[in-house]
Amino acid sequence: MTQLFLVRDVAVPASLLARPDHFGGERRDGLLSGDLLVQDGRVLGFTATPPREARVLSGGGRLVLPALAEPHLHLDKAFTLGRLSGIGRDLLSAIRAQEADKANWTDEDLRHRASRAMEELYAAGVGLARSHVDWGDGEDPAGTPRAWDVLAEVAQEWRGRVTLQLSCLPEIDLFAEPETGQRIAEAVRRRDGVLGAWCLGHPRRHAGFTEVFRLADRYGLHLDFHVDEGAGVELDGLEIIARERARTGFEGPVLCGHAVSLMDAAPDRLSNLLESMARGGIALCALPTTNLFLQSRGSGTPDRRGITRLVEASQAGVATCLGTDNVQDAFYPLGRHDPLGTLALAVPALHLAAPLGDHLPLVSTQAAQAMGAAPVFVDRAPAAALLLAEARDVAGLLSCQPRRKRLPEFIATAGR
Repeated sequence: MTQLFLVRDVAVPASLLARPDHFGGERRDGLLSGDLLVQDGRVLGFTATPPREARVLSGGGRLVLPALAEPHLHLDKAFTLGRLSGIGRDLLSAIRAQEADKANWTDEDLRHRASRAMEELYAAGVGLARSHVDWGDGEDPAGTPRAWDVLAEVAQEWRGRVTLQLSCLPEIDLFAEPETGQRIAEAVRRRDGVLGAWCLGHPRRHAGFTEVFRLADRYGLHLDFHVDEGAGVELDGLEIIARERARTGFEGPVLCGHAVSLMDAAPDRLSNLLESMARGGIALCALPTTNLFLQSRGSGTPDRRGITRLVEASQAGVATCLGTDNVQDAFYPLGRHDPLGTLALAVPALHLAAPLGDHLPLVSTQAAQAMGAAPVFVDRAPAAALLLAEARDVAGLLSCQPRRKRLPEFIATAGR
């Protein structure tokens, strides 16, 4: 038997519709609003003539969104702040402080903290997330860390609610040793993970990137890099990645996070690099929390923003997204796992222009594509992949990051 529901008085950001001109409703301030028809668990669009047999529910002016996507997390580090010291210095100090805390990373500790993070992600309406995992096991820098297996178990526990991808995070120099790189790639493949690395002027980075692209192609793995997370025109990891992509013809998704050094790139160099990234389909993820907190840090107020050039990248045709990065650890002492909170910070940090709804794809459809997944648009999406947020406009959505319910949950509980 066909199930029909009419959710009266809701709005959908036009940026989150694949075909906004075919969805119906009235346009206002970047939104389409009206009465939403849901048939057999799928959204059909706004309708002016609802079927008489439809069950009518009041949407109360809520916003309808697709499930959010979170491309850059560190669940192995999350919620460790209370047992750390020396916080609030620079990137390398944060790395040292977090490294010292690994003595506390028991299976129980990792599972507890990661599960807490997953609960926050689910409450925020995230359907797809990616966590990086520090690599190395004790004295073996290429050894699979226990956190990798524990987080894989947590991902399995949350399957069907939040899809959690895992990306390894060794230093790029490890891949310069072919046998070492192969061990890492094989461990990643066994968990259907993402092949990643971090590069900050490492001496063997050229050989490392050559090998990591070869391994990704051999094993059919996606690539994700922490790259050039610092000021200085000498950082060139992003350029090496662009050249390797072009040289190898690698066809899988490549996502690059941080790239703070783009702030120091001369205009011609910046233009050429962004053009190479756009041509090669290399996505860029900005991470405002950690980068604003740690970059260009001195004894007083910073006089510049320590963050990548996301606006210029987008204008150049580069696929762009935003990530939450670290939450309550050595790299960032605040935060929660909520992409809308990240977008709210990015508005002033990156001078994102109005209308604000145009930037919602940075934490939803574009973020999913950057992760190699199919984007979820509101048009004809399964109801289970949609959210109702208790906000009447995007400014309200980002200002207070209101409660969100999955559409089936809203339908099931409406009127009770």
